[in-house]
Amino acid sequence: MVKFGQFICKHRRVILILSLLLLIPSLIGMKATRINYDILVYLPDDIETIKGENILSNDFNMGAFSVVILDNMQTKDIIKLEDKFKDLDNVEKVVSIADITGSSIPTDFLPDSVKDTVYKDGKTIMLVTFKDQISSDTTLKSIEDMRKIADSQCKISGMAATVLDTRDLSNSEIIVYVVIAVLLCLIVLELALDSYIAPFLLLLNIGIAILYNMGTNIVFGEISYITKAISSVLQLGVTMDFAIFLYHSYVQEKEKISDINQAMANAIGKTLMSVVGSSLTTIAGFLALCSMDLTLGKDIGLVMAKGVLFGVICVVTVLPAMILELNSLIEKTKHKVILPKFTRVKDFIIKHYKVFAVAFIVILPIAFYGYKSTGIYYNLDKSLPATLDSVSANTSLKDDFNMVSMELLLIDKDVPDYKVNEMLDEIENLDGIEWALGFSKIASSGIPKEALPEDLLSIFQNDKYQMVIINSKYEMATNELNEQVTKVNEISKKYDENSILAGEGPLMKDLVEISDHDFNSVNTFSIGIIFVLMIIVLKSVSLPIILIAVIELAIFINMAIPYYTNTILPFIASIVIGTIQLGATIDYAILITNKYVSNRKDGKDKKSAVDDALGTSISSIVVSGLCFFGATFGVGAYSKIEMISSLCTLMSRGAIVSVLCVITLLPSFLLIFDRLICKTTLGMKPEKIEINIRKD
Repeated sequence: MVKFGQFICKHRRVILILSLLLLIPSLIGMKATRINYDILVYLPDDIETIKGENILSNDFNMGAFSVVILDNMQTKDIIKLEDKFKDLDNVEKVVSIADITGSSIPTDFLPDSVKDTVYKDGKTIMLVTFKDQISSDTTLKSIEDMRKIADSQCKISGMAATVLDTRDLSNSEIIVYVVIAVLLCLIVLELALDSYIAPFLLLLNIGIAILYNMGTNIVFGEISYITKAISSVLQLGVTMDFAIFLYHSYVQEKEKISDINQAMANAIGKTLMSVVGSSLTTIAGFLALCSMDLTLGKDIGLVMAKGVLFGVICVVTVLPAMILELNSLIEKTKHKVILPKFTRVKDFIIKHYKVFAVAFIVILPIAFYGYKSTGIYYNLDKSLPATLDSVSANTSLKDDFNMVSMELLLIDKDVPDYKVNEMLDEIENLDGIEWALGFSKIASSGIPKEALPEDLLSIFQNDKYQMVIINSKYEMATNELNEQVTKVNEISKKYDENSILAGEGPLMKDLVEISDHDFNSVNTFSIGIIFVLMIIVLKSVSLPIILIAVIELAIFINMAIPYYTNTILPFIASIVIGTIQLGATIDYAILITNKYVSNRKDGKDKKSAVDDALGTSISSIVVSGLCFFGATFGVGAYSKIEMISSLCTLMSRGAIVSVLCVITLLPSFLLIFDRLICKTTLGMKPEKIEINIRKD
């Protein structure tokens, strides 16, 4: 390890030049990596609703659709607007009530079943279908163009419009996220380190690692907007302690050795030995997200695991080169460390370790209950500001037309009209169904087929399928809607066993079911893989159980707080936060544990071993936790996208809770279970207890 350090020191200028040159392809790769803003594309390909979406795209040329709300527009103006929309490349079909009535037939002549569906109090709706998928660049461009064409009398609703607004809002916030994270971390580092210039070097080093990580995302083709938004600040938070450890090791080695190159070589060797185990558990925690059926977990997990790896590489190559090159400037800007040593805190914890153990027993059931009871929502609109154009349009569609969620039913084209109408009657009798509309209903209303425009006919049928549009008044991803989707499926299968129910409502039902499964499986998987790794790293059976118990309590407390404060979380935050917090903060516990084990092997008694381990670790843990907090807290407070805001708030709070649990509970458990630990840890022996027998 020291030889590797000597190699780095000898070629430090080459390393700096190479690291700067590598930023060029990194920036190009970052620019070329596509960002996806649609969560639903991460559903598994083999579920029925996704198969239905593929049929809509391939057979109906309907990759996506939007409902445009028109307010007090004359028929001739609606027809003109249709023509302008049709001129857009990605727009497939545009239909409205004007296609049936033309400019001469009053709407009152229409059958009530049709008129009441699409015409309310001077407002009417227009259906626009797109060739490409919801989140494709071409569809988003079409929505942008439609907004430019339409005037204030028009509102454009639908998932594609929501995705577009999510993209624009996320892109407007991303730079602010990074600036806030850097400033807060800079404040912490200036308090914790002994040089004014050193914090800038540590942050610059991690900034380079972040750019490498973001640039190499090109290998995935695309990443989600959630990954893009949180990966930089999360990488900053979880890899900063590696950089701090190297700097502290270098400072300590300089006190022993006058040659700064040899001091740095020794520091690199020590850092590598220390961070390999820590980084492995962090990487394993992120990779555990790949076990999710919702492949958004894989997206976040792979990017963050790669980010930790780049963080380690840069800490032992780029950072030493920068420190050595600017060593004289670091020395000139030296100052007294402002952050306290926490000696009194350490003494208080050791003295009252039994009290903290009892506190664990008392808090655990309360925290676990809150953890299991925290409310979760899946409706993606709720994570966005109500002022966005798409959210406003979706609200208007709900308020004016009772169109809350859409279901698209695909049945065989050979099912006769009278059977389809029977099916529609059954579906419309279900609670919460506003209407169900298919070609059979339009045909039975007395309007001749020849009088209907080709665009309208082709929406409802092709050479394989006929489509029924079902409108529900139930909110997306609610129990009511999910039960309704199940009943619609049961009815449709009676008339066509191969029928498929697609659309936003069924997709959200699948999202709920898959996410509920992921919530349990990913946490179990992450605990299992980190447990195995810690057995290998710590060479102990009992210590991994103790460490995971401490961090899991911190996770329970973090996730219980929303329940006791009546806060509802977006689903993705509840799924991934446990794994992220476990992987990112287990390092704090490993740091104390390694020193405790080393002290016990050196012959110290249990109290001295724990006292020394906590005393020499507490400052590092507090600084690491505060950096993690600083990197994520500002984003949580600033972001208007609740999916991102909630996730970062949970991470920032989780960092603080984990720090508190590690520095209070872990020393208590090490003292209480010392004898068990010694018996179940390789190379450790219980201290001998001498019994003096007094002879009378």
